[in-house]
Parts: sequence; C-alpha cells; structure tokens
Amino acid sequence: MEEGAMVEPTAVAVQISKVADLKAGQTVVVFGCGPIGVLCQAVAKAYGASKVIGVDVVQSRLDFASSYGADGVFLPPRAKSGADPVAHSEKVAALLKEQFDLGEGPDVVLECTGAEPCIQAGVFVAKKGGTYVQAGMGKENVLFPITTACIRALTIKGSIRYTTGCYPAAVDLVASGKIDVKRLITNRFKFEEAEQAFELVKAGKEDVFKVIIEGVQ
Repeated sequence: MEEGAMVEPTAVAVQISKVADLKAGQTVVVFGCGPIGVLCQAVAKAYGASKVIGVDVVQSRLDFASSYGADGVFLPPRAKSGADPVAHSEKVAALLKEQFDLGEGPDVVLECTGAEPCIQAGVFVAKKGGTYVQAGMGKENVLFPITTACIRALTIKGSIRYTTGCYPAAVDLVASGKIDVKRLITNRFKFEEAEQAFELVKAGKEDVFKVIIEGVQ
C-alpha cells in the first residue's frame, strides 16, 4: 500500500522525463534533491542516462541523492556579499561543468526547485542545443537569462503533474524494483494522527521527504 501511495510522485518524475524526451546515453543535471528531484534522478538512470548529477543547497539531501539515483552531487557555493546574483549563477554553472566533466554542458537540465538562482544556473549549464525543463514552481516571475537561452538554442519546456501513460510507467518502475520508493518515506502516522502529519509537512524540515498516513485500522 505504501508503494502504491508513492506511485503518484513517481508519475510526476516520469512526466518530467517524458517532457524532456530523455534518451539513453544522455547526461542529465537535476536541480533539487527533494522527493521530486531524486525521483527524476532515479527515473533518468532507469531510462539509461549515462550521467546524472543532483544539485541542492542542503547537504543531507545531497547525501541521500548520492545513495539513491545520482552519479554525483553538487553543493553550490554561496554568493559573496554584494555579488551580482546572475553572474554568480553563471559561475556556479561553470563549476558544475568542470567538476563533473560535462564538457559544454549536460544534454538535459531538469529544474525541480523553482528557485531563481537554480533556474538561472540551469540555463547557463545546459549545452548548446540542449533541453531545459522547468518543473519547480516558486515565484510567479523571475529574472531569466533569455539571451543565453537564445544563443545556445535551448529547447525550453514546462512540466506539471502527468499525462497519459505516466501512471502505468510509474507502476512498472516501482513493481520491477528499478525505483525503491519506500526509501523516500521518512515518517509514518496513524490515521488518528493525521493532523500531526500535515503539520510536519507544513514545517518544511530538511530531513522530511515523504510522510505516510495509514488507513483506518
């Protein structure tokens, strides 16, 4: 039943990979190592990606990602006081490419945070002709490096929820054991404790991934 409950977020990751038209042998950078981010990393590996890199600002989430679906993880350096934020995002992208031997950049960038610095770094890190998928939702409007996106002829797509075929694919990934979704469950509550479960999720703690509420016993 717990695996069944986890099919929904897995289907979201399947949809993001579907929108990216992800193919075997590609290199992939995923911004965000929360539940959707690490599931995107796992789906990418299951689909044959040659190298998957996870990016996050929380070390504990990077540690989990490195043991889950990522081949490597990256903790971006903090911007110095007074530094131009866009220039810093470009610097982060350069460090990312250098550290993981990504050459001109990854084939695919999956942005799962919605954070403006990550959106900018994602555009800067993608290779010429690469694909950038925006899945994370943060501020309504962000400062976007459109000139870089144009010069690099990026294919930019948005993704939300799932489309036809995503649920069966997610069920197959879980049932076959290619993705171990139970590892994402960090907290379990009885049905009578449901309010506590919602409050825990609302608190947004770094070490909380997925919270399960049991059915009525």
